[in-house]
Amino acid sequence: MVAPDHASLRLLSDDDSAKRRQILDGARRVFLDLGFDGASMGEIARAAGVSKGTLYVYFADKNRLFEAIVEQQSLEQSEIAFNFDPACDVATTLHDFGEAYIALICRPGGASAIRTVMAIAERMPELGRRYYERVLDKTINRLASYLDVHVASGELVVEDRQLAASQFLMVCQASLFLPYIFQAAPAPSPERVLQVVDSATRMFLAAYRAPAS
Repeated sequence: MVAPDHASLRLLSDDDSAKRRQILDGARRVFLDLGFDGASMGEIARAAGVSKGTLYVYFADKNRLFEAIVEQQSLEQSEIAFNFDPACDVATTLHDFGEAYIALICRPGGASAIRTVMAIAERMPELGRRYYERVLDKTINRLASYLDVHVASGELVVEDRQLAASQFLMVCQASLFLPYIFQAAPAPSPERVLQVVDSATRMFLAAYRAPAS
């Protein structure tokens, strides 16, 4: 029996990865449409265009499949490159970051993904914790590290940078995120986002900018 060469093994690996992505894409649509409890492996197999047998080759059950989706989303969102260049002035950085952050969490499908994680976090707390640490906490830490630089330079006076970073994120969300995630309002317009982020930036600087000497 001839062993498969490296090219053949790579092709098999690529095919396997493509099939896995196909299943995850189909499962994501079903979970977003029906929620965790409403989704079934049969419905997921149909949406992914695979047999149930193939589905079970890749994922033992619905829990494992859901975990894989959340892990994938966590990694994708954690790799989004917000611009925290220490050389950039604070007002511009906060404003640009605020707009980009709201665009991320209020994008089409974004709220549905967050709602799904929130709904299952009590039943699967480890999954919720990992999502929080990889996405939300990582973003807060990156903003806090940027603030550290400008505190050291004397431009800002911030005793608790983690708290200040969290505050800025929450003020940027004010009147935008909760109505959207609870489907009480559509995704906010760019004009409304600009208005809210402008206000959040002014509030932050009023609280933390060092007084003029």
